[in-house]
Amino acid sequence: MSAELTLSTATGPDGAPLLTASGEIDLSNADRFAEAVAAGVARGTPLTVDLVSVAYLDSAALNVLFNHAGHIRLVATRLLVPVLRVCGLTELVEVRQAEPAGE
Repeated sequence: MSAELTLSTATGPDGAPLLTASGEIDLSNADRFAEAVAAGVARGTPLTVDLVSVAYLDSAALNVLFNHAGHIRLVATRLLVPVLRVCGLTELVEVRQAEPAGE
């Protein structure tokens, strides 16, 4: 059984919109993820997408990130950063590495 996708929005410490995702992002819920990213980007300032609590993402999730590459920043774990690098996303998007609290 996959971990359900949970999305929450907030304003980051820098005043920019923040979208925090947890669980798994795949074809079954990529549309919901895409809608949340699009809504954050629509605010007109770069959206920070926090993927630190994402256990799995597939090509559908990566496609959403590529579609908004000019308008997002990412926060990802040390295990996810290489995936973002191999697919070329780190060439287009600022990626900051962070680990879940307690690790």
